[in-house]
Parts: sequence; C-alpha cells; structure tokens
Amino acid sequence: MSEEEMKVYRVQGFTCINCAAIFEENVKQLPGVHDAKVNFGASKVMVQGTTTIEALEKAGAFENLIIRDEKAQKIEREPFWKQRQNRKVYLSALLLVISWLLSLQYGEGHILPTIGFALSIVIGGVSLFMKGLKNLSRFTFDMNTLMTIAIIGAALIGEWSEGAMVVILFAISEALERYSMDKARQSIESLMDIAPKEALIRRGTDEMIVHVDEIQVGDIMIVKPGQKLAMDGIVIKGTSALNQAAITGESVPVMKSKDDEVFAGTLNEEGLLEVSVTKRVDDTTLAKIIHLVEEAQAERAPSQAFVDKFAKYYTPAIVGLAAVIMVAPSLFGGDWSHWIYQGLAILVVGCPCALVVSTPVAVVTAIGNAAKNGVLIKGGVYLEETGQLKAIAFDKTGTLTKGIPAVTDVVTYGRSENEVLAITAAIENGSQHPLASAILKKAEAHGLNFKDVVVDEFQSITGKGVKANVNQILYYVGSPNLFEETLQNGIEASIKETLSELQLQGKTVMLLGTEKEILSLIAVADEVRDSSKEVIRRLNQMGIETVMLTGDNERTAAAIGKQVGVSTIKADLLPEDKLKFIKKLRGNYQSVAMVGDGVNDAPALAAASVGVAMGGAGTDTALETADIALMSDDLNQLPYTIQLSKKALAIIKQNITFSLAIKLVALLLVVPGWLTLWIAIFADMGATLLVTLNSLRLLKVKE
Repeated sequence: MSEEEMKVYRVQGFTCINCAAIFEENVKQLPGVHDAKVNFGASKVMVQGTTTIEALEKAGAFENLIIRDEKAQKIEREPFWKQRQNRKVYLSALLLVISWLLSLQYGEGHILPTIGFALSIVIGGVSLFMKGLKNLSRFTFDMNTLMTIAIIGAALIGEWSEGAMVVILFAISEALERYSMDKARQSIESLMDIAPKEALIRRGTDEMIVHVDEIQVGDIMIVKPGQKLAMDGIVIKGTSALNQAAITGESVPVMKSKDDEVFAGTLNEEGLLEVSVTKRVDDTTLAKIIHLVEEAQAERAPSQAFVDKFAKYYTPAIVGLAAVIMVAPSLFGGDWSHWIYQGLAILVVGCPCALVVSTPVAVVTAIGNAAKNGVLIKGGVYLEETGQLKAIAFDKTGTLTKGIPAVTDVVTYGRSENEVLAITAAIENGSQHPLASAILKKAEAHGLNFKDVVVDEFQSITGKGVKANVNQILYYVGSPNLFEETLQNGIEASIKETLSELQLQGKTVMLLGTEKEILSLIAVADEVRDSSKEVIRRLNQMGIETVMLTGDNERTAAAIGKQVGVSTIKADLLPEDKLKFIKKLRGNYQSVAMVGDGVNDAPALAAASVGVAMGGAGTDTALETADIALMSDDLNQLPYTIQLSKKALAIIKQNITFSLAIKLVALLLVVPGWLTLWIAIFADMGATLLVTLNSLRLLKVKE
C-alpha cells in the first residue's frame, strides 16, 4: 500500500476472523478503493484510495460494523453483558427454556413448543443464517455455512429442540470468542490511553491548554508534578524523577534534568519541568510503539498461515463427508432420518471455529503482554521464532557492557588516591580521549576540585600520552610504553606484575609519574552490566548457546566473556565478520538471535533469525532495524521474552492438537451412530472456549 493514499479507520463490531476477511473483500469491491487490509487484532482497516465512512459501514452492514476515523474520539465500548448481539442470546435462551417446559407438559411434537423452538432458532440465529445463506449462494464454506445447513436440516427432520440448542450454544461460543478478542485488544487500547490528549503549552508569553494534534515541534510544554507527559522532547528547565515504566517497562524512576530526552506517556513524579517538544504526536516513541504492536498483530505467524490453508481444504472435505454419510448408508437400506441426522451432526462438529481461532488469540495476547512489559515483538513470526532459539549472539560494547569506560582500580605508590586523581584529572581536563572522561568522572565522584589546579606547558605525546607542569613539577600520563622510554631503568618488576594482572582482566592501564618514578596505575574498563552475568546464566540453563561478538582485542574480550559466562568468545571482528559468523551460527543451529544496539550491528541483526535491539526507547534505529526491541535497555527482559515465546509456542501447538483431536473423537462416534447434535455442538463450542481460555493464560506470564 502506498503511504500517501492510505487512510486508517477504527472498526467496532467484529465477531470473528472470518467476518473480518469478508469485510476486507467487501471494502476492496467499493468504487474508488484500490486496496484494503483489515487488522483484526487491532480492529482497524487500512484503505488505499478514496471512500467514505458511510460506504465502509455499508460494506460492513452484514456485521453492523461501526466505522470511525482513526483520529476520531475512541468508540465507547458497551459492557459485554449489554452488547446487542448478546441481548439476542438472552431472549433466544429464554424462549428455549419456556419451549422445553411446554414440551414436558404437552409433548415435544405439540404445536406450542415447536413454535417456541422455531422462534428461538430465528432470534438467536438470524445473523448466522444471513451469512450462511449468502455463503451458500457463493459456494463458500465456512462455519456459518456449516451451521446454517445443520440447523435447517434439523428443523426439516423435526428435531426442533436440538436445532434451537445448537443455535444457542453456537451463539454462546461466538460471544466468548468476542469477549476474549476484546480482552486481547484492550492491551493495545491501554497503550493508547497512556499519554494525555492535551498539554499546557507556552508560546511566547502566553500559556494555554492545547490538544496534542495542535502541538508543534519547538513548543514549550510545562509539566507539573504528578502529570504525564503528552509529547516527546528535551528538558530545557527543571529537574525531576520520571517514571518511564509505560515506555521501557522499568519501574525505577529515572532522574531527568537539562538536555535529557523525555518521552510521551511517562509520569513526572516530583519537580516542575519545561520541555521543548521535538516530535509531532504521530512520531512520538509511544505512537511508534502502538503502531508497531498493531502491525505485529496483523502479521501472520507461520502456524496461523498453516491453519488458514488447512481450513480452506478441510471445510469442503467435511461437507463432502457429511453428504456421503447422509446418502450412502440409506442407499443400502439404512434409515434415512437417522443418517441425515448423523450427517448434520458431522457438519456441526466439523466447524473449523476452534482451529481458526487457535493461533491469533495466542499471538495477540502474547504481543500485548510483551508490550506492557517494555518488549516490542514485531509479529507472530518473530514470537514463534524466539520460542525456538538455539543460540544467541551478543555484541559486547553497550550490550553485555555499559558502553562507557569507567575507572575500576587506582593503585598508588607513595601518594594518596585523591592526590593522584586530582593531578591526573587536571592534566587530562580538556582532552577528548574517552579514557580521560573516565578519570574526570572518577575525580568528580570523589568531590575533587581539579579544575582549579594550574596546569602549564601541556604537550601531547602522539600515541603514548601527555605531559604537563603542575606546581612546577613535570608529570607524565600515558601508556606503559611511554614510561619504559621515560624512566632511566624502565618500569620496576613489582609494578610490572601489578600492571600485567590488571591487563589480564581486560583493563586498559594508564600510568601517572615523573621522569624519576611511577606514582600511580589507573585501570579503566568498559564496565559489565549488572544484569549480564545472571542473564547469561539463565540462558545457558535454558540450553541456549551464548556467544559474544566484539571488535575489541582478544585479551579484553576474553576477560569480559569469562566474567559474564558466555560459551563462545569471538574478538577482533569487523561488522562484516559479525555478519559471516551469524550466518555460520544459523548453519549450525538454524534458529539464532543477535542482540545489539541497533546501529553498528544492523547487518548482523538483519542476518539473524531474530534481531534484538537494546534500548529501543532512545533510538529510532533500534525500533526500525530489530524484530524485537527491549525498550528499557535491560537484558533481564530477554529471558522473559524467550519464556513468553516458548509458552506461546506451546499453547499454539496445544490449541491446534486439541482442536483436531476433539473433532476426530466426535467423528469416530458416527461409526456406532452415537453422534448427536448436542454432542457435536458441545465438542465444537467446548473446543473453541478451551482454546480461547488456554490462550489467555499468556496474560499471566510475568518477568
């Protein structure tokens, strides 16, 4: 679909996946419409071309669908028990009970109970019959067609009470399916309600309440304590703790001050903030998350595609089998009414209802649950693939480690730690080297006033370090090689030993000294994330091979890899080497994930079965390049995602197996002639209900 002409509408009133497919076909036939795509999970229709809401509602008249523009106010959903479709079920059920009581008094063949059963069938099954008869005229066989044939057949052979019972039970199973889909959809709608629809905006000297659609990039948004942010932006004034759980899934509030990025939907807990708006409402991180979740729900999982294909051939086969059972035994002297009844029962039990609903309810529920916990899964395909992972490759910097160098050790010789840090920080102040920033941070953390220290005759020694005068003394800061050359007798043995120990731990060591002696060793390393070791341990416990890929040197990689506990370590890799290694892993393990930061790891993320990006909340690239984004930049979300995917995969398999098994058992009852319409509808409705409830168990999977 071309983005320019595409318009999105909200839909209310879908009762089943099949109805959504019929609506999609009807919309495609409308004049002016080039293409249409219905997203059943998100209850939306995307239309390419020109049409009106009235025309769309006419296309959905068979289901009495209500259509609204995507930006229009949310359609208020009636409570489940008040919904119009359900009111018919109540009346039909009441008539069934009254008719049954009349049959006990006057006998089942009496005119009064027969009229009651007939009214019950008509009231409870009118929409079913309309769809079924329309499908019959087109030779389309779905569950509505099968049920219509079965109920009309039951009436023709005088089984009015059973026909009415079939209608009621089918209506109840449809109501339960609607209820379960509503519950799953509410997980998306709860995302939509996270951010307020209005904000206090300052333009020039005027302050006003403005709807989010009218807020422009560059507007100043004023956020008071206890309020939620309506837009993404950059803090220009104020300091406060923000609860970002809605976006990242992490419950611990994060301190935000001047120049920090903030997101729509997050809660300002304490201070007054002024935020310069950086994105329009449709481009906020929250809007992207909602869009991606909705797209994910429209994406078909492999098992769903299998079920759809299966049902396409399965339904006509059931109709053919029912016809054979109705006719064949009777031709050889069997009782016509008995075998017609058995054939009708086969039509009822053969409904592919449970089979069709077995996968999408599980997929929608799992993706909604993941989104609430700060994990974006971009489709059923990736949900299933994640459940089958055999190996996971991790980028080192920024994934297993924090990606920011930090001082880990300060070893001093004859001076205090504060003194050597103050001198080193004073010399390195102004240097652009990343290791220098680590030393400055360490000095600041110690509260050292190094900026007031006077530094003279600063000089860089290319590739080795720097030298400068502090309080009339010439100091050197640099690599071990610099001091091997500077000191008359080189570095003494005991210091060399300490130096080697630190280097074996994967740390970069800088030395501070004079022309005569070494005063300190300062070790700097990219710190391992607190969660890395535990996450790798849990993955190894699950039987997943863990691999670390890095462009860093062998020694540093070995130290970090050993610390976190990965099975395999690959160092000195360029981006193309990572790509080759991922392809090799796929050859060995088939299903492989790559976890990276979504920017320099893009080729490897794309080559893996599942690309997982860290920190989706901060980077658009991560949201766009990966199949799964861990919004809070927290590796702990990875085992949770795998656990959820495995559970979803197991539930989908259970659903498909159970749906087919229960039908097979019911069909075998035809052989001794024990299959009744009652058993048939209980088998079909029971399977649909159990499959739906089984899928909703995915809502309970927690981190």
